[in-house]
Amino acid sequence: MNQNDFEILNVADIPTPALAVYPAVVKSNIQSAVAIAGNNILRPHIKTCKTPELVQMMQDAGITHFKCATIAEAELLGMQKATDVLLACQPVDINIKRLKQLIITYTETVFSCLVDNITTLAALDENFDEAPIAVFIDLNAGMNRTGTTLAQASNLMDACLKTKGVLLKGIHVYDGDINDLDITQRTAYADKVYEKANIAKEKAAQKTGRKMELVIGGTPTFAIHAKQQAVQCSPGTFVLWDAGYSSFSDLPFTVAAVLITRIISIIDDKLLCLDLGHKAVASENPLHKRLKFLTDDPVELISHSEEHLVVKVPDTANNNIEDVWYGVPYHICLR
Repeated sequence: MNQNDFEILNVADIPTPALAVYPAVVKSNIQSAVAIAGNNILRPHIKTCKTPELVQMMQDAGITHFKCATIAEAELLGMQKATDVLLACQPVDINIKRLKQLIITYTETVFSCLVDNITTLAALDENFDEAPIAVFIDLNAGMNRTGTTLAQASNLMDACLKTKGVLLKGIHVYDGDINDLDITQRTAYADKVYEKANIAKEKAAQKTGRKMELVIGGTPTFAIHAKQQAVQCSPGTFVLWDAGYSSFSDLPFTVAAVLITRIISIIDDKLLCLDLGHKAVASENPLHKRLKFLTDDPVELISHSEEHLVVKVPDTANNNIEDVWYGVPYHICLR
């Protein structure tokens, strides 16, 4: 990657900081993801793109199933008349009522959600007693963030069958902890996750007497899971890609979005300040893993605050106030 690949001719008309998206590259990335999914269902997570234009591009490519994290993202998909939407952050309390309102409002979209405990299951049952909501049991396969164990999942399946307002639709598992660069090692780990998830899926099918769906994987593993039969692959980052995932040489995606920033102050002979603060690049990752600048000179990130990013360069004499820099987020989902 270099700046020439992303340079914008009318950049002088663009206020900074700004996120620039390159539609032709987005289209290519979507086509690659569809090809990898093959005969399986591609259910992209829109936490990365979450804009109607990019969702529409996926719909134009024939993608009908989506996954999202928030009620706002679910509403966006409803407005886009997406066929099938899975809310992958388990709703609790008021968000259950908000989800119910979405279902009432956007009748052309089938909404479902995750569940990993009896308390949430009971709340869903109470709120959807007149028209059952479809749920996926969230399985914890090692991420240790949400989800139930394989043993506990069996009890949750039984509890689902006793409800009036919940219809068990399948199993969901997110293996975001599997991010080994070595494809052999990553495949070995991913296959173990699939094995566990498939056991849960078959057990649910036996208990319900119905065919169950399996939503599995994130960006690093979806191409591995796509080699299985009858799965729904749910990568998200592939749409825009980023500097972090570019390390995965086996995945055929290209960066489709960059951050544009300008030098607003020259501090001394080594330090510059850019208008690219926390409000443009999230501070969740360590400072050195927030973005990669497309410059010829090495750049070290020194400090980051609300509106400012201070960087160190070999010699600030080579830079000027108002110079435009292009940067690739290390993790585009945190932009």
